[in-house]
Formats: sequence, structure tokens, C-alpha cells
Amino acid sequence: MPRPILAKIHTNALRSNLLRVKAASPDSKVWAVIKANAYGHGICRVFEGLKGADGFALLDLEEAQTLRDLGWRGPILLLEGAFELRDLELCSRLGLWHTVHCEAQIDMLAAHKTNIGHRVFLKMNTGMNRLGFPPQNYRSAWVRLNALPQVEEVSLMTHFSDADGPGGVQTQMKLFSQYSQDLPGERCLSNSAATLRHSHRPNTTPENAWVNSDWVRPGVALYGSSPDFPLNSASHWGLKPAMSLTSKVIAIQTLQSGDSLGYGGTFIAPKVIRIGIAACGYADGYPRSCGTNTPVLINGQWSRLLGRVSMDMVALDLSLLDEKGHTADIGAEVVLWGESNSGQTLSIDEVAHHAGTVGYELMCGLAPRVPVQVID
Repeated sequence: MPRPILAKIHTNALRSNLLRVKAASPDSKVWAVIKANAYGHGICRVFEGLKGADGFALLDLEEAQTLRDLGWRGPILLLEGAFELRDLELCSRLGLWHTVHCEAQIDMLAAHKTNIGHRVFLKMNTGMNRLGFPPQNYRSAWVRLNALPQVEEVSLMTHFSDADGPGGVQTQMKLFSQYSQDLPGERCLSNSAATLRHSHRPNTTPENAWVNSDWVRPGVALYGSSPDFPLNSASHWGLKPAMSLTSKVIAIQTLQSGDSLGYGGTFIAPKVIRIGIAACGYADGYPRSCGTNTPVLINGQWSRLLGRVSMDMVALDLSLLDEKGHTADIGAEVVLWGESNSGQTLSIDEVAHHAGTVGYELMCGLAPRVPVQVID
């Protein structure tokens, strides 16, 4: 039989999370962000669950081609825009909208020979300091783009750097409002955190009224991860895990008091305890930085990791279940993150927190050797 590890992609969870985002911004159209192969879930696997979005946003032309091959005829936005002149030819052929964040991209458009007008999203750098025109140069970039015969329509966008933290969106919104307020075009501003945290606030200022604007572009929320964990959990936002990483107990050991466990002997048994070994390790994408006390579910019951994560295996505390009168033997279901067969949920954010990272990294880090099943 195959090694007992499996990643499950939950189509109904994707649909539910998309509806949750739409409810948070009822007057906005929604880009479903599926960059990085849909945050590690697989574009082909999530398409059915997310095709209720108004458009898809991604980075790579190959990903855009995949969407068209799946039958998607709606808008597709390239979040980083074109990288070279010939990219614009494929944008014309596939009907892609694309971000313009620097003068070089305007130069490409000016040199592009086409009879098909391009829909572009002009990006302002309001404080993220990665991509975008400085606010004071934004208007001149808009004027130049708007004058090109290759450009059919110009929309306006920015990206929030601290929508999930104490900085919020106020400062960046003020800049965006100041330098774009009288420019025509649809606005596209909010990521997951801004959409969920800064919607429908009382006494909204004119600039904050644009937070949800014409388009929102949620990413991680669609996959069931909280954009502001640990301040708020996924369940607080009404989000469901779109990926579950599951395994089984393949061996059981009994440690005596004082016995060490695993590489480096980092865990020493304080008493006689029973441990289970599960078929999952860092070669599967489970973080090596997780250690003792990282939560897991065993047969739907809460337990914890013990010792170091190795390449192919982890050790689990079965004594916690024994003490509560639950049975866990060889073959017991182990949920590393996601939903158990009995309906209990372990958020990917909890596991990432113990690994000193974020849920995004765990999603994107699922190893190719892990089989994946789509559950609808």
C-alpha cells in the first residue's frame, strides 16, 4: 500500500471562504488570488471552488494559460505585470489585464504593436516599498498611460503593508486618496486583511471609504487562514481550512522515565508514556522548526508533537489520549493541519505559529511527493 500521508483539498471550504469575503465587501468585485499555484493548493484543484469569483489574480503567464485551458473566460490580472515586451503579445492573445508599476512597463506598452486595447492597473507605492510609482509621480504615469493607443482603460491600485497589524490602512489610504482622488478608473486596494478588518467601519473618512472600492483581492483568506493570526483566528473570521494534511500512526513505542526521543534527544520522558510515530516529516513539507507541544489531532482528539521532526516521521504523545480514555493504536488518523474525519479542525495558523512562521509558508511548502485528493 502507499505511504499513509495525504493532502486533501476541500472544494466546499473554498466556496464558503469566497462567500465570506463577498459578504465582507458586498459592493465590490472579487479577485481570487491564485498565485504560487494557488498558494500550494493547485490551480486545477481550486478552480471549481473559486470560479464564483469575478476574476483571478496571479503572477505567471503559464498560470494564466492554465486558467484559460480550464475554461475561464473572465478577467485575469497579472499582479506583477509584464516582465518583457513579448509578454504583452500573450496578454493580447489571452485577454489578460496587467499591473503597471514602473516606467519600463509603460515603455513596453508604447513599443507593443497591437490592435487590442490593454486593460492596465496602475500601482501606487504608498508605503509597501516593493512595487509601484511614488505618489508624487503617479499622476504623470497615469497621463502617459492614458495617452497610449495600446491602452484601453486604466484602473488604480495600491497594496497595504500593515492591514493585519497595528498600523492599519489609514496612512496609506490618505496618500492614495490625495494623489488619485480626481483620476477616473476603478480602484483595487484591499488584500485579505484589509477586506476583513477594515470594512464597514463607523464614521468612515472619505479616503477609507475606498478600502473595499471596486475590487478586492483576497488571497490567504480564501484558503482558510486568518490574515491577522494570532490576533484573530480563522474561525473568528468564519473561514474554513481548504487544505488538510493527514497521516496515520505507523508505530507505537513506550518510553520509560528518563528515556530520550529522536535526533538530539531533545525530549526526555518525565514518566512512562506511550508515543505514536506518524508518517510525515520535513520532506513532506511539515516544518522541521516545529517541536514539542506543536498541536496535532489524533482520531479527532487534541495531542502534541514530541521531540524533533525528522525527514519522514514525527513522534506524537498518545498518553494525552490515554489519560482521557480515548484509544489510539496503529492506523489511527493523524491530522497535522486541517480537518479530521470527525469534524475537528486544527488551523494551519496554529501549526505555523509553533514553527515561527505563517500559514502561507506551510501551504506553499507542501512537497511534491505528498499525494493530493480533491474532496467535494
